[in-house]
Amino acid sequence: VQLQASGGGLVQAGGSLRLSCAASGSIFSINFMRWYRQAPGKERELVADIYSGGSTNYADSVKGRFTISRDNAKNTVYLQMNSLKPEDAAVYYCNVGLKRYSSDRYSYYWGQGTLVTVSS
Repeated sequence: VQLQASGGGLVQAGGSLRLSCAASGSIFSINFMRWYRQAPGKERELVADIYSGGSTNYADSVKGRFTISRDNAKNTVYLQMNSLKPEDAAVYYCNVGLKRYSSDRYSYYWGQGTLVTVSS
């Protein structure tokens, strides 16, 4: 299984970006898909997640500005980020909990990270 994240870049404060993370490989089902971020000198934090039934959760710092969604047919999760602030600058990582065809257990995978830079 591989996760391919994309969509990061440089944006001015107040602007928008859309991140994508596609999972590929021998995937039977996906339970949750998450976005984390890690800024320099800070711990990795959970930004948002979405479960197979569609329920979502957001960090307080991004509520009302970020929207997480998923395309089950494409095994892809998106993070629409609006009204970006300089403090949103970080490397964003996707994290997926899934079952492979060859296993009854959940496995967890990380994407390679995509850099978001927000200029003030």
